[in-house]
Amino acid sequence: MADEKPTEVEQGPVDAKRRSPVEVVAESKVHAPTRGNRKLGEFIEAVNRDERVRSWWYMAQVNSERLGMADHSWVHVQIVLNIALRLLRLLSKAGVKPAMVTDHGMRQRDAEVVVAGGALLHDVGMSIHRGDHEAYSLFLVADRLDSLLDGIYDEPDRSIVISEILHAVIGHRRRGEPYTLEAGVVRVADALDMAQGRTRLPVEGGQYGIHALSAAAIDEVRIEAGEERPISIQIEMNNSAGVFQVDDLLATKLRDTPLEGHVEVVAQVSGQTEKRLLPSFRI
Repeated sequence: MADEKPTEVEQGPVDAKRRSPVEVVAESKVHAPTRGNRKLGEFIEAVNRDERVRSWWYMAQVNSERLGMADHSWVHVQIVLNIALRLLRLLSKAGVKPAMVTDHGMRQRDAEVVVAGGALLHDVGMSIHRGDHEAYSLFLVADRLDSLLDGIYDEPDRSIVISEILHAVIGHRRRGEPYTLEAGVVRVADALDMAQGRTRLPVEGGQYGIHALSAAAIDEVRIEAGEERPISIQIEMNNSAGVFQVDDLLATKLRDTPLEGHVEVVAQVSGQTEKRLLPSFRI
């Protein structure tokens, strides 16, 4: 059976300030291929029903726009969710086992719930502040996870899943030191949402910082089964500025995770000439 492709989403940030919170929160729902994983499907449905979680996504985007940053809305959350599940499934297909299996004697489907939880909740702390947002995410979602997993897991499994999700949330920060395959998957998936659509608003608004420019240089990210390693990531750039995304962000997120050694990354500038991204620069 061929690998399912991630659910398609429009890769552009949601301008949360132009409409009321009620309108934005109402449409902020995520989707991903569950492949018959009942627990994963029920968990995603529980998150989609939770207005508080979706309101945190809204506020994360508001603060992102205040800072002139790339998209941190539910669009980013959905992209990270789909990338993370694809990474985990490619690793599983190659025989790489997640911690839910090796450490707890649970199943691959439980690892998918952990990865989904980390992907869906990793940035909700941005609703409070950018600085230490990973830690803020922890205290926001710690109690919320109990209700989101109600009816899906009984104790003690529920507390184990909650702990592993929280580990994935805190592990996505720059020096997060993820111990598990699941946490490493979330960390790398977050870095792989790097295509230019994520920075449309900062660049169109005339903000030419290295984060915005380097993301604008990324045309496409393809995640496929590799020939020598379980995962091959192909990154098409229109300008060499995209190397910052690959080297400083992706390489940093990949380094010292359980995914290291299982992923090959190839980035190249397509076309004969590079796209002009910066009209002028003065200090």
